[in-house]
Amino acid sequence: MPSTDVKSEESQAAQPAPRMSWWSKLPLAILVVLALFFVGSRLDLFPGFDDLFGSENHDRTGPTLLQSIQDLDRYEAASGNFQVVVDLEKDAKYLPDAIRGSRTLYVGAGTVGAYVDFGKITDDKVQVNEDRTTATLHLPHAQLGKPALDADRSYAVSKQRGLLDRLGDLFSDNPGDERAVNQLAAKHIGEAAKDSELTSRAEKNTTSMLQGLLHSLGFTQVSVVYA
Repeated sequence: MPSTDVKSEESQAAQPAPRMSWWSKLPLAILVVLALFFVGSRLDLFPGFDDLFGSENHDRTGPTLLQSIQDLDRYEAASGNFQVVVDLEKDAKYLPDAIRGSRTLYVGAGTVGAYVDFGKITDDKVQVNEDRTTATLHLPHAQLGKPALDADRSYAVSKQRGLLDRLGDLFSDNPGDERAVNQLAAKHIGEAAKDSELTSRAEKNTTSMLQGLLHSLGFTQVSVVYA
């Protein structure tokens, strides 16, 4: 009996250790390959790696429909370029900013046009002498158009959002919505245009245009009055 125990122990010791099956090694191999590709892409060891897994844009936009046409009886006489840095912060009551709240730093760039409305000019607003050498025009003051933001020159510098805001973006159809900062940028640009010399420049340019036009028609004296 003792000899039998010795043989069984020797046979167990002689048995090889169990080997890992090929399917159990597969996840480890995939991790190694991914790690190599990641390191290679960071160190530029594999040229063209970014192109291999790069993203592509496919424009499937439908045809653009013309909704309406409007006749403009006004002369666009001047235009101003503006830029504003919007710092918009939204806080929640009784919650820290890390939980609920956002702060966006946004650079808004846009233009505002100034025009003179010729549609309001009636016959009694234009006075011409019998010899058709002198003309006096009474025009309304220049007005400012709506601010138009330039998407190519407007961008978000930084965005800070709380945990709940980030979770909300995961279930939102329009994450990172920038309508609020766009509207605020347009508002500030419009206010800056009112404080600028756009309207006076538009009236000056309109006067020069009308004088040059009427001088070419034989008028020697042209006066433009803004009421």
